[in-house]
Amino acid sequence: NLCLGTTRNNFEGKKVIHLEYEAYTSMAETEIKKICRDARQKWPSVKHIAVHHRLGVVPITEASVIIAVSSPHRAESLEAVTYCINTLKASVPIWKKEIYEDEYSWKENKECFWANSEK
Repeated sequence: NLCLGTTRNNFEGKKVIHLEYEAYTSMAETEIKKICRDARQKWPSVKHIAVHHRLGVVPITEASVIIAVSSPHRAESLEAVTYCINTLKASVPIWKKEIYEDEYSWKENKECFWANSEK
């Protein structure tokens, strides 16, 4: 099963030109490896996992993240894909900058564990 996250062309009525992603790369790689290990423990039948998140400029309609999981049975791979994308959004230090026609805005995922730590 596959999860593909594509860049949308609008946000709250503003036209999005493209996205830019930045990451704390070494920590992001470590966190993604941990997510894969945890998925294998939760769903032992999983055979293969691939996770890739682009950095830098991502034009609209192009994918910024892709997650693929294979297993003998569909249910386990669907659950593992869902776990991987939700956990990636919550724990991997990747930041998104939305570029509009006349301004930009840094975004955080609502799922990020650090998003509510100062509130």
